[in-house]
Amino acid sequence: MNPLNPPAGVINATADSILSGPSFETKMERLSETEMLLNMGPQHPSTHGVLRVVLKLDGEVVTGAMPDVGYLHRGVEKLSENRLYPQVIVLTDRDDYLCAMLNNWAYCLAVEQLLKVEVPARAEYIRVLVGELNRIASHLVLIGTFGIDIGAFTPFLYAFGREREMILDLLDQVSGARITYNYIRIGGVMADLPAGWTEKAGKFVAHMRACLKEYDDLLTYNPIFLDRTRGVGILSKESAVSYGVAGPNLRASGVPLDLRKMAPYGVYGKFDFEMALGKNGDCFDRYLVRRNEIEQSLRIIEQALEALPAGDILGKVPKANIRPPAGEAYAHIEGARGWLGVYLISDGSLQPYRMHVRAPSFISLAVLQEILKGWKVADVVAILGSIDIVLGEVDR
Repeated sequence: MNPLNPPAGVINATADSILSGPSFETKMERLSETEMLLNMGPQHPSTHGVLRVVLKLDGEVVTGAMPDVGYLHRGVEKLSENRLYPQVIVLTDRDDYLCAMLNNWAYCLAVEQLLKVEVPARAEYIRVLVGELNRIASHLVLIGTFGIDIGAFTPFLYAFGREREMILDLLDQVSGARITYNYIRIGGVMADLPAGWTEKAGKFVAHMRACLKEYDDLLTYNPIFLDRTRGVGILSKESAVSYGVAGPNLRASGVPLDLRKMAPYGVYGKFDFEMALGKNGDCFDRYLVRRNEIEQSLRIIEQALEALPAGDILGKVPKANIRPPAGEAYAHIEGARGWLGVYLISDGSLQPYRMHVRAPSFISLAVLQEILKGWKVADVVAILGSIDIVLGEVDR
């Protein structure tokens, strides 16, 4: 199967059939004499989010697993039908709230397709800068929280309290926010880069590159971390493709699919960077791909800073009453958690007739029922942490 062109319905139908439907309870109630059901969660929102996983156990070994989602459901797709096109951008901030810039970008790309508007070159480069910074910030959350999941607390203090803070300061300076940025606009970006911003971004690149070895010493090649992650929760190439998994989780299984390279959008075709790949599809590879992606994002930022052109930051888009012609559009980008897509239908009015989000976290969560089987309860935390989901995106 070609992952860039899967059969119609595979991407969402597979996940929908696993995560919902009348068979949810009946499947889990079929227990042998030695089996029991164990609820993991729902956890408090201040952790990874509100997720309940029902485990079927034979002793400590998992023989079945069913994720139960929807605790954070806000109806973003339905709400968009009653919002003006620019007003929908703020809703996308709340999906993957760890990577709001990229969510803004995917939605704006879809609207721009409907409008057939040209984005100025400077705005395209700024989008790359803030998008890659946000990708690094998101991967730092994975590094920090994944370490805590397995028992390593110190990396979290560095990832969250030092490097990620530097990124949030940079994004705050351009957008006025530290998490729900609402910065990217239909046709460009909200405001130009403030004075001195590019110099600060350049200093961050040098600092982050020097810190990667520190993360490797603390976590990546820590013997305990390796024991807890290598060979654990293996997702094969075939399963990853058939489930519609994308992004770091797919590349960790050895499938070379990165939309920034294979279907470049914006100005990504102008940058020289490598695709981070794994081999085994285990917890360690899923972690390592994200760690290596930070390195490649730094390369992209460095090149974008050097080539940043002067000019306008917003294309020829009406300031009010954006009314795309009737039609449909689909735009996708390489999100921090995978292939992030937005499908829009316009009926020629001021509001979208229909919007659907292809949420990579939702797709990745679907594979849990397969990759948890045969592992112990202690491994469940490591496997769930390694797929790096955000429940705001899962539930929408």
